[in-house]
Amino acid sequence: MRMVSIASGSSGNCIYIGSDNTHVLVDAGISNKRIEMGLNDLGLNARELDGILITHEHSDHIKGLGVLARKYGTPIYSTKETLEEIQDSKSLGEIPEDLMHPITPDVDFMVGDLEVKPFRIDHDAANPVAYRVQNEKRSVAVATDMGHYSQYIIDHLQGLDAILLEANHDVKMLEAGPYPYYLKRRILGDYGHLSNENAGRLLSSILHDNLKHIFLGHLSKENNYEELAYETVRLEITEGDTPYKANDFPITVAKRDAVSQIVTV
Repeated sequence: MRMVSIASGSSGNCIYIGSDNTHVLVDAGISNKRIEMGLNDLGLNARELDGILITHEHSDHIKGLGVLARKYGTPIYSTKETLEEIQDSKSLGEIPEDLMHPITPDVDFMVGDLEVKPFRIDHDAANPVAYRVQNEKRSVAVATDMGHYSQYIIDHLQGLDAILLEANHDVKMLEAGPYPYYLKRRILGDYGHLSNENAGRLLSSILHDNLKHIFLGHLSKENNYEELAYETVRLEITEGDTPYKANDFPITVAKRDAVSQIVTV
């Protein structure tokens, strides 16, 4: 099973997860051309995609969805409310109804030989979810766009082999930065985004001996930078109430405009 970030950041998100036989994307928030190039870098063609799992309808998660779905007839999986928002989106163009597959949080479903486990997240969208994807005994997760986390989230992220987790902003940078007050409140609120500190705290709750890779993703362009996210998360892990130190795990920051390393679990 492989996991690769094709793009991750406040301007666009697209993550590949696949087994030998099944290939899916989590979100399609960059241009179709960039998605195709990213898949080509992995030795894949977009025609080989078995599905696109959409977390929610914000443009940095669906920007390339219309072109990709129409060009290749790729099935789209998301909650009913998110699919309705996608169908209402003028910028995507019309997407054939038969490509839309409504899912329900906490109800698992199969795409090829991948078992997909959608779970609820708190974000200012219609009915957003994060995804845990399993193949036999291996499992990975993509969890971004969360204003906060709860025991429910922690429970769904136990026992993973790899994770891409949001580390969106540094609180001090955001508070001192140029965003208008209402936007700062939104990002910092319960339906906004995880800060670097909270990403580190959440990770501290799910660390275990067999976690093979941690991606930090969905970084804000204006309110964060790679080194700060990396060091803050590492500090939270090392100083947290766990038997682990940050050096026990490979941690990398997923870039907004470059394909990450391939993580095989």
